[in-house]
Amino acid sequence: MLRSHNCGELRKSNVGETVQLCGWVDSYRDHGGVVFIDLRDRYGKTQVVFRPEEGSEVHIEGRHLRSEDVIQVAGEVVPRTEKDVNPKMVTGEIDVRVRELKVFSKSKTPPFEPRTQDLPNEELRLKYRFIDLRREELRKAMILRHKLTKLARDYFDEQGFLDIETPILGKSTPEGARDYLVPSRVHEGEFYALPQSPQIFKQILMVAGYDRYIQIAKCFRDEDLRADRQPEFTQIDLEMSFVEQDDVLSMVEGLLAVWMKELRGVDLQLPLPRLSHAEAMERFGTDKPDLRFGMEIVEITDLVADSDFGVFKNVVGSGGRVRGLNVKGVGDRYSRRVLDNDMKNLVGEHGAKGLAYFKVVGGKLESSIAKFFNEEQQKAIVERMQGEDGDLLLYVADQPDVTSAALAALRNHLGKDLELYDPQEMAIAWILEFPLVTWNEDEQRWDAEHHMFCNPFEEDLEYFVTDPSKIRARSYDLVCNGYEGASGSIRIHDTKIQQQVFDLLKIDPEEAEERFGFLLEALRYGAPPHGGVALGLDRWVMLFSMYDNIRDVIAFPKTQKASDLLSGAPSEVDPKQLRDLHIKLDLPK
Repeated sequence: MLRSHNCGELRKSNVGETVQLCGWVDSYRDHGGVVFIDLRDRYGKTQVVFRPEEGSEVHIEGRHLRSEDVIQVAGEVVPRTEKDVNPKMVTGEIDVRVRELKVFSKSKTPPFEPRTQDLPNEELRLKYRFIDLRREELRKAMILRHKLTKLARDYFDEQGFLDIETPILGKSTPEGARDYLVPSRVHEGEFYALPQSPQIFKQILMVAGYDRYIQIAKCFRDEDLRADRQPEFTQIDLEMSFVEQDDVLSMVEGLLAVWMKELRGVDLQLPLPRLSHAEAMERFGTDKPDLRFGMEIVEITDLVADSDFGVFKNVVGSGGRVRGLNVKGVGDRYSRRVLDNDMKNLVGEHGAKGLAYFKVVGGKLESSIAKFFNEEQQKAIVERMQGEDGDLLLYVADQPDVTSAALAALRNHLGKDLELYDPQEMAIAWILEFPLVTWNEDEQRWDAEHHMFCNPFEEDLEYFVTDPSKIRARSYDLVCNGYEGASGSIRIHDTKIQQQVFDLLKIDPEEAEERFGFLLEALRYGAPPHGGVALGLDRWVMLFSMYDNIRDVIAFPKTQKASDLLSGAPSEVDPKQLRDLHIKLDLPK
């Protein structure tokens, strides 16, 4: 080995030993001829010292070292004086007095220093990701990712799961996001698709009798990106046979309890809270609510239907709703400009046409529109909203889905702006009983809410004919701090029910066989009741690391435009490769 110890290992007990260290020059300081260097590797930092009396040649070489040079030093571990001890470093009680130096490689001047607190823009960091990954924060995130993944593998192994890989090159079964396609050289004009998830294959594994499957699976979706999405991502994928919904939920809760104990030192209270989808939408306006704070949505539609305020009256008359938030004690915090511009624009991004607001003063409503509500209506509104003097009441009047989306966004904004929660807290809950289908107004048809293999509640089967919007699926999401952390369902194992779902989605038998024939054929050969879930590994690392950008916990992420700035992907390819793949590009210049 080129080193006897790593750079985070030496302590006062090592004083007097002769050691060899290897690493990167993290910082350089020349104090009157004595050179101090913090030497860094992934384990930590150690201060090494070049003194003139140790040898002129070594000392001269030491004075020429600069940031990110890679070196090997040999020398004696010496104690620091009491005044020089650095309590912020685990190696802060010792130095290594250098007697030998070997320079493995000199570094160009880096575009930014890994130790800097003033980070450059993300594009520069992603272009020089090999520098960015040297930062302590990212190093900790990568270590946490490793630990979290290992804990998951160990947990499921103890629970009797088999780690089974599923294909990366598969058949295109487009649904939801677009597939990434891979042309075949052997089969002219035909394509593989990268998996959006291992969904079909893991169901086939259940049919094959492998009743407990687990995989740390790579998935690919060509969709619009945001801070918590990537075109390629990793999920902890599992499936179980001969189980009911509670069995799957309890299995996942056990994993979360392990994570919280090992990574946070916290005993997670189980079972986790459970809300129906309808309840979550009603109380928080979203199916992934941030439960670290209250400020729940309250409806006042019935109280304002007969008011003289035309906006509310017209919305109620057209079947809309008036819903709002009570922002406690901040009546004087937000100016009229902020309310009429910033907050109005925020809800406008989610379809709302406006934002109405009142301050509670002396038990009554105060605003430019308060005059349109009589004393009895004002009293009823204050009482319904549990209003007190100094509260700010905010309202959106629109169709139900618009009020939900707008108020959910406003609630999240206010929760962060007013610091209503502890950023270190993790509030985790299950959202259950999602609708099986949602109406696609543009295409005038039903779409699957999760996917088309979710088992409906048996008591809701009658609604396939009368009112499909009432059909609940045995599906479930795990949410944490406003993010979806996992999603799954009990699957359909009865081919008759599967065909009912296909019929509702206007997928005729021929199309179903073309797209999903290999799964449907498997289901015809004895399929057990089964269900599963997929946890977003990247997202959980992000949450445990307390980041708000998923790219900070992936070693080599893509940008929001799905580009890899480090390697230059995607890129043009050699014309010969296109000829081999039978592809002709005819793009406008």
